Amino acid sequence: MHPLDNVIWQALTTRQSALAETFDQARKFPREVTALTAFLEPSPRGYASLAGLVGAGGTATLSLPLASPFQQMPGWEVIVSFRGLQMVWETGKAASGGLDPSIAFAELGQPDSPEMVELATLTKPGPFGIRTYELGRYIGIRSEGKLIAMAGERLKVPGHTEVSAVCTHPEHTGKGYARVLMMEIMRGIRSRGETPFLHVRQDNVRAVELYERLGFRTRMVVNFTVLRKS
Repeated sequence: MHPLDNVIWQALTTRQSALAETFDQARKFPREVTALTAFLEPSPRGYASLAGLVGAGGTATLSLPLASPFQQMPGWEVIVSFRGLQMVWETGKAASGGLDPSIAFAELGQPDSPEMVELATLTKPGPFGIRTYELGRYIGIRSEGKLIAMAGERLKVPGHTEVSAVCTHPEHTGKGYARVLMMEIMRGIRSRGETPFLHVRQDNVRAVELYERLGFRTRMVVNFTVLRKS
């Protein structure tokens, strides 16, 4: 299996296994870290394991390849489902040019968590919790003391780290902040000898175009599905 196949499962059974909450063939991160959940395979045993993990009324956020999309299973309610792209950075394809020296960024951590959650709630880059900052390095840009843009690292599997939570406050878009932050996060990932990858909604054309300019190419189409156990 490629490290980016069933990537949430891979993360929770390899580099981020210390964070995993487990039940048979299912794994999930602590809710305060992220809502991402996984099972070994979308089989009856997989869904039974998932039910044991989240419990009655619990929710699970899954990522499945388009080749094996979610199929309605008894006892599960689909809250939302949409297509996304898994994109991987290609060596030598990154946009040229250095960082704009006029744009300063700050390292983010536990003291910044409330502001990070607030920005993520407003811009909806994906699941983000009060402990998401624990997954890796996060950096941001401030204006008049207020956090207006950020990006960071999320899933980590052998040889790869995900660029995630790329978001900018709506009042500050169009200034190149996402590009600056992504390039710095990518620089750190590449300095460790790893390959950056990311996930994005397929219909987020503006973001996809930015990522392609930075050297990312689509590896596969995935279904993101949020389920609730009855």
